[in-house]
Amino acid sequence: MSVEQLRPFPTHFRLKDLTAITSPVFEFKTNPHQEAAAQATNAWFERRNVYHGLKKQKFLSHRFDSYAGMSFPDADAAHLETCIAFFFWAFSFDDLSDEGALQSKPDAVQVGVDISMEVLKNPSAPAPNFPYAAMLHDIWRRFRFTASPGACNRFYRAVESWMNSQVEQARNRSTDEIPSVEDFIVLRRRTIGGPIVEAMVEYSLDLQIPEYVWDHPVLQEMSKAVIDIMTWPNDLCSFNKEQADGDFQNLVFCIMIERDVDLQSAVDILTDMLAQRVADYVRYRAQLPSFGPKVDAELARYNKAMEQYTQGTVVWGQDVSGKTEIVVPVYERAAPVEEAAPASHTSTTDSEKGATYASFRFPFSAFPHLSLLLLSLFACLLYVNLPSLGLRLAIP
Repeated sequence: MSVEQLRPFPTHFRLKDLTAITSPVFEFKTNPHQEAAAQATNAWFERRNVYHGLKKQKFLSHRFDSYAGMSFPDADAAHLETCIAFFFWAFSFDDLSDEGALQSKPDAVQVGVDISMEVLKNPSAPAPNFPYAAMLHDIWRRFRFTASPGACNRFYRAVESWMNSQVEQARNRSTDEIPSVEDFIVLRRRTIGGPIVEAMVEYSLDLQIPEYVWDHPVLQEMSKAVIDIMTWPNDLCSFNKEQADGDFQNLVFCIMIERDVDLQSAVDILTDMLAQRVADYVRYRAQLPSFGPKVDAELARYNKAMEQYTQGTVVWGQDVSGKTEIVVPVYERAAPVEEAAPASHTSTTDSEKGATYASFRFPFSAFPHLSLLLLSLFACLLYVNLPSLGLRLAIP
């Protein structure tokens, strides 16, 4: 399918309150350790010298610690610090990849994949000087300190799968090809980093769940459903900015082309799909067999934590100010990225239509272009070119 098949966009579209669809099933809760953990992690981030001046103030103003508090509400203070650090690392990476210079260069992205994996492959090596890789190095050290061997393996495999999915998505962008709805959903579960989220949730509570449990088909179906539920709201809320940037790797566009419908119809279809996916999750959860009292107790903690993470993501991603429906203006395609991206969390009233326009913020688990690999490629390029300036980055 090609972007040329897209119907013209209207001036606006209507979007229902997505949090209301998920809230009957997924609990929303905040972590009481958030403020203390945020102070420690802010100091950790300051030492990395990633940002300076106004750019640093703007980055920290997004309160990623608040998002982590919503996503890991039952983690203790120490584990929450790592979860906040994880978000700092992820969001700062995304800042560097927002320009999209490498999004359509799969071969270049593959180089970044190879370099990035070295951080996880050689955890005993000294931390690299490059600040972003140094953050990952530290997060991986903390993760391995308390997580089970199985959780460590899942984190490693999840990051590797996510990186490879970025190469695949970059290849799609380079040709302006849009996958089928079914193919994109499968790819999206990887590009969203869903398995990484699952590993982080497992780490956040130091859960001890036998390896054979994860292979059970019901639990695997629950995993697919919950990742879809945390992902599809992001596609609904982020496609506006993405289309303005000329990026059409989004489920809304796949539906528009495959079903030959207009934008509003595609939005409504995906919203209905989200509601059905919530129902699917409830059905799968009811089918989960018993693995014995001890395992069942740990698995119940995990499922609850995943549900909390999911609702925290949906709440963070969409603010409808208590309204059942909002009207969103479609950004002009020619608008610069800075103008197209929502700058605030405020709403304005359209006096003629009596509608409310809302902007969105984008969480990590909902970052479609979170690009560790692009960042690493950037580090690689610096490594190659800076010796001419008498500088050198120590990348393992």
